[in-house]
Amino acid sequence: MPKNQFVAHPSHGAAWVTGASSGIGYSLALELAKQGWRVAVTARSIEALEELSSKAQNLAGEIAPYPGDVSDTQLMADHCKTISRDLGGICLLVANAGIYLPQDGLEADVEAFRTSFDVNLMGTVNVVLPVIADMKPKGRGQIAIVSSVAGYGGLPTSAAYGASKAGLINMAESLKFDLDRAGIRIQLINPGFVDTPATQSNPFPMPHLVSTEVAAGEIVEGLSHPSKFEIAFPKPFVRQLKALRLLPYRAYFALLARTTGWNKK
Repeated sequence: MPKNQFVAHPSHGAAWVTGASSGIGYSLALELAKQGWRVAVTARSIEALEELSSKAQNLAGEIAPYPGDVSDTQLMADHCKTISRDLGGICLLVANAGIYLPQDGLEADVEAFRTSFDVNLMGTVNVVLPVIADMKPKGRGQIAIVSSVAGYGGLPTSAAYGASKAGLINMAESLKFDLDRAGIRIQLINPGFVDTPATQSNPFPMPHLVSTEVAAGEIVEGLSHPSKFEIAFPKPFVRQLKALRLLPYRAYFALLARTTGWNKK
């Protein structure tokens, strides 16, 4: 299998960032625009996207809103075609849209699971597949799927969120085998705790919490690395969680219950 080291550049075409109305996506779109990218942004809130677009007026690049819900398969396919036509082709996709609906396993809501999977997992599929189809004839492109360190293993309140993120990790790993052959480079982004409206509701300590600006910087640096598959941060937290997966389950559950305070619930 050939080694795929393609790094997308603004001269190659446009970037598309989903989940851009707040959090990581918002900061990432601005960072890319600072570097001269034409950035298409998607989220449900047109008002938030228009505000984001206005902040890029004095930057080297530009931000163009394409509002919509990523769970709408046809709309995302249409957006892909429109963005490619309007902005000179898509050479970089950051599939970032996602939601976090915390779940108590004793009082879980089936609709919360369904929505989590529809947005986080199928919403990613809905943008990744049409972009692959758009990139394939060109023989090059870069796709980054935003998952989470919560996909490494089970965490309190994350039965729905973590399951969807674990699915994204597996999907990115599996797609790499085929996309490398087509010249399309795929990467996996696994952030730790980032200070967003979603994480502010967490009822447990969040070690190594970083700002959305720091997260965007880590992502941009990782996207420009010619051989990096996983972009995971903060590094100390990532190492800790990966080490946890090497423990037998008895130790894994006991340690997490103690560090999150769940053993006192």
